[in-house]
Amino acid sequence: MAAKRERRITLRAQWLGQMLRQLRERNNLTLKDAAEYLQKDLSTVSRFELGTFPVRRGDLLALMDLYGVDGKSQRDTLLQLCGEVWQTGWWEKYSGDDVWGSTIDGVWLESRAHTLSTFAALTVPGLLQTPEYARALIDMVDSDASETQIERWVELRLARQKILTDKRLSSFSVVLDEAAIRRPIGGASVMAGQLRRLVAVAETGRVEVRVVPFGVGAHPSPEGAFTLLTLDAPFSTVAHIESRGGGIYLERGDADQLAAVYDRLRGISLSQEDSVAFIAALEKDLS
Repeated sequence: MAAKRERRITLRAQWLGQMLRQLRERNNLTLKDAAEYLQKDLSTVSRFELGTFPVRRGDLLALMDLYGVDGKSQRDTLLQLCGEVWQTGWWEKYSGDDVWGSTIDGVWLESRAHTLSTFAALTVPGLLQTPEYARALIDMVDSDASETQIERWVELRLARQKILTDKRLSSFSVVLDEAAIRRPIGGASVMAGQLRRLVAVAETGRVEVRVVPFGVGAHPSPEGAFTLLTLDAPFSTVAHIESRGGGIYLERGDADQLAAVYDRLRGISLSQEDSVAFIAALEKDLS
């Protein structure tokens, strides 16, 4: 019989656990106090707060009573997050040993976001990639991957793009470093198709697409790409930075700093109209 796969620690479980710990400490209660109230082992409550074993609804209701959480908004937020911890979204079928847990967390965050702002330093963002561009990029980055794995990753990347027509998302802004649209990933034909996709998306008015040309010189994000997501309270703005070691998520002050960087990047970029003309000119050269 195959061994049962351990439940992955998700970002949402960690957030819920962090909120419970803050509530407990605000009330000057110990883990032992909470455990005795729930009539559970101290280690169980500790795992609730670490997110290694997400709290269930019944225990959450009891803890909110213990911690004096009586405001409807705060109770609803905690209960919603608890439900999402245990909920299986469409993206969970892609979760596995060959897909980073942080990638699945990122898809979950996208599904909750009201606005997205992305700075792309070297490649076109996944939410705007064509299938051919995505496949060529993934094939180069993960050269040892099987064809089945590559197709699975491309499928996930394209499935994420349905958020572009989701009414929950009120705005999506992308600032592209010129380098991201200059490098002919997949060859001239594939890149030309990708540039046409960018122009088409921008012309719908659904996505703001801007370019930071080489001519401006240095820009305020030499460290690279990042994405900002605005969510319902209490999370507000969350920043996501992708790396070879997995995704990094920043909140509060750190996210606010990156939001200021994004504003500066947008300020030195070409206008939407000039950016579309710039991209179209590059596509014409490739074609």
